[in-house]
Amino acid sequence: MHRNPILRLGLLAAALVLSACSGPQRQQAVPVVQRATAVTQAAAAAYDYDFNVFHSVVASHGMVVAEQALASQVGLDVLKRGGNAVDAAVAMGFALGVTLPYSGNTGGGGFMMVHDAATGQDVALDFREVAPQAATRDMYLDAQGNVIDGMSLHTHAAVGVPGTVAGLTHALQRWGSLPLAQLMQPAIAQAENGYPVSETLATVIEREKDNLGQWPASRAIFFRDDGTPLQRGDTLVQKDLATSLRLIAQGGASAFYRGPIADKIAAEMARHGGLISKQDLADYRVVEREPIRGTYRGYEVVTMPPPSSGGIHIVQLLNMMAHWPLQEWGHNSARSVHHMAEAMKLVYADRAEYLGDTDFVQVPVRGLLSRDYAAELVQKISDDRTLPAAQVKPGHPQAHEGSNTTHYSVMDKDGNMVAVTYTLNTHFGSGIVAEGTGIVLNNEMDDFSAKPGVPNVYGLIGGEANAIEARKRPLSSMSPTLVLKDGQPWLITGSPGGARIITTVLQILSNTMDYGMDPAEATASLRFHQQWTPDEIRVEQGFSVDTIALLRQRGQSVVVKPAMGRTQTIQVRDGQLLGFSDPRNPDGAALGY
Repeated sequence: MHRNPILRLGLLAAALVLSACSGPQRQQAVPVVQRATAVTQAAAAAYDYDFNVFHSVVASHGMVVAEQALASQVGLDVLKRGGNAVDAAVAMGFALGVTLPYSGNTGGGGFMMVHDAATGQDVALDFREVAPQAATRDMYLDAQGNVIDGMSLHTHAAVGVPGTVAGLTHALQRWGSLPLAQLMQPAIAQAENGYPVSETLATVIEREKDNLGQWPASRAIFFRDDGTPLQRGDTLVQKDLATSLRLIAQGGASAFYRGPIADKIAAEMARHGGLISKQDLADYRVVEREPIRGTYRGYEVVTMPPPSSGGIHIVQLLNMMAHWPLQEWGHNSARSVHHMAEAMKLVYADRAEYLGDTDFVQVPVRGLLSRDYAAELVQKISDDRTLPAAQVKPGHPQAHEGSNTTHYSVMDKDGNMVAVTYTLNTHFGSGIVAEGTGIVLNNEMDDFSAKPGVPNVYGLIGGEANAIEARKRPLSSMSPTLVLKDGQPWLITGSPGGARIITTVLQILSNTMDYGMDPAEATASLRFHQQWTPDEIRVEQGFSVDTIALLRQRGQSVVVKPAMGRTQTIQVRDGQLLGFSDPRNPDGAALGY
C-alpha cells in the first residue's frame, strides 16, 4: 500500500470510481478518476489524510505482540534489557500462564517456530501434550461403543502430559541468552501479588464457572470467598502458582517433570481416576522438527509440521489459491470467498483422513504439499456453484508423494523471529487445578479421535490416523507461522481458535500477500471459515449482505457466528517493525521500541 497518505486517499477515490464501473465503462471512467484524484488530494490536505481505521504500532528495534498487555510488557522489557527474541518469548510464555489463565498456561502444551537470524535456520519446536502410557484407543467409549459425553473434556482422564515447561526451557537452552530465573521473575511477581481481573477474563470465568466450580482447588483461585466467580476489578492472586513457578525458576524443567510439582500432579491424578503417572511426566520429551515450507506470490511461508495439521493445510490452500487472481476479484468479494471456501472444504476432508502424529502414522506430507495435487483439487471447484459436503471425499495425495489457545509473536533488533501458539484446548482446559500447584490442567485428549468419524468439541471429524495411542501426540490446528521475503524476515503471525486457526492464519497471509495490507488492516478485516462439516460458510458479523446473497446464489449455506481468532502479527515494512494485536480480544497489546 502506498506510503504517501494523501496519494493513498486519492487512490482510494480512484478505486471507488472504478468499482462502480465494469467492462467497457472502466475505460470511459479514466478522465473522471484523474479529476477525482486531484480534487481529493486538495481536500485531504485540508482535512483527513488517511483512510485506515486501525493503525499498526511502529518500532525500529524490537516488537512483541500478545493478547494480554501485561505479558506484552514483560516481553518488551526483556528486549530493552538486551535479551533476544527467544528470551522474550520464554518470559512471555510464563507470564501468559499467569495473566491469561484460560489460554496461556503452565499445564498445557504447544508449538514454537524460531528463525535464527545468525544462521538463517528455521526450527519447529514441538512441545505438544502426549497421551499417558495408560491411554487406550477406546477409553472414552461406553459398553455399546458410544462416546461418553464430557469424559474427554472435563475429567481427569481428559488431561494429556503437559509440554509447556519443557518447551520453554528447551528453547531458552537452545537459543536464549538470559537466565531462566530472571526471565520468570515477572510471572512469579504477577502470580504472587495479583492483578486486576479484566472484563474479558471475568466473562470467561463466568461462562466456565460450572466446570471450574467442580474442583476445590479451582474454586479457591477463580471464585470469591462468598462462592461467586471473580468479577471485573477483583484482584486475581495465585499463591500456589507463584510457588510452582519459583520451583521451576530454581530447578528448571526437572522441578516440573521429576520434582515436587510432578508429585502433586500424579497425586491429583491418582485421587480422581486420571491416567498421568510420575513416569509419564519423567518421560516427556520436546521434539525439534523440520518446518513445513511453501511459496506464494514470491514469499516463503515457514510453518508448523505434524502433529499440527495447520502448516500442511495452509500451504495446501495457498497452492490452490495461487491459481486464482484474487487481487483482481477483490478482498472478501463473493467470488474470492466462494473459491477459498470450496478449497477449505476439500482441505478439511483431507485433514480428517490423513493427518496425525507422524511418529505413529504415515502422513502423505509431500503429496498434500504437491502443486500438482493442488492443481488436481482446483479442477473440482466451480465458479458458480458449490460442491455439497456430502459429495466431498478425501483426495488421493499419495499419487503425488514422491521418494482456548493463545498465540504471541516476537521479533528482535537482529531479525530473530519467534512465533508461539500454545494451549489448554478449551477455555481453562479441563477446569482442573492440580491441588497445591495452582496449575490449570489441559483437556487435550479431546483432540484425538475418541471414535473415528465422530466430531470433537470443535466439530472436526478425525480418522484412524488420529486415534488414541499411548505416548502419541493429538492432532492440532495450531499454526505459528513465519514468512520470509528474499530470504529475510517479513511476517510473524498465528492465532487461537481451534478448527478455525488454519483459516484465520490463511486470511492474514492472504490479506498481506494478495492485498498489500499491513498488520492492522489484515487483522481488522472480517473473517470467514468453512471446514467441510458442518457444510456452511461461517462469517463474522458485519459481512456484506450483498456478498452473502451472491454466495447463496452459488448454493452456499452462509451463517453469521461469533468472531473468529485473535491473531498477533508483526511485519517488516520499509525497515520498520509493524505490530498489531487482534482487537477481538481487547486485553492484548503490540509493544515496540
